[in-house]
Amino acid sequence: MKHKAGCHCGAVKFEFESPEAMPLTLCNCSICSKTGFQHIFVPHEDLIFECGQDLLTTYTFGSQTAIHTFCPICGVKPLYQPRSHPDKYSVNYRCVETGTLTISETIDFDGQNWEKNIDSLHKKT
Repeated sequence: MKHKAGCHCGAVKFEFESPEAMPLTLCNCSICSKTGFQHIFVPHEDLIFECGQDLLTTYTFGSQTAIHTFCPICGVKPLYQPRSHPDKYSVNYRCVETGTLTISETIDFDGQNWEKNIDSLHKKT
């Protein structure tokens, strides 16, 4: 099934292929908590940008592995490259157009203690 997503202003738009129901991961790390990010993990090959990929502004911190991306116009973070899943994007569920994607389960991840808990996340997603 195809799902559409993007930033608030519409400068960044993309679609991705996934089942109708996907697990939603909620992380309590510093950046996810502050931005309200809700994770849907999508393989790179299943996501296609319609527009705005070249506009995305990046931000890294800590290990410099995760590449956080933001629309420079509206400031929304519709997706990013997580260090937890190097072969997938993490799409912000809050940026997915309503009506096509439902949540099969909610996974709470203790990202404040990332190194200690990452193996448990890989078993679930």
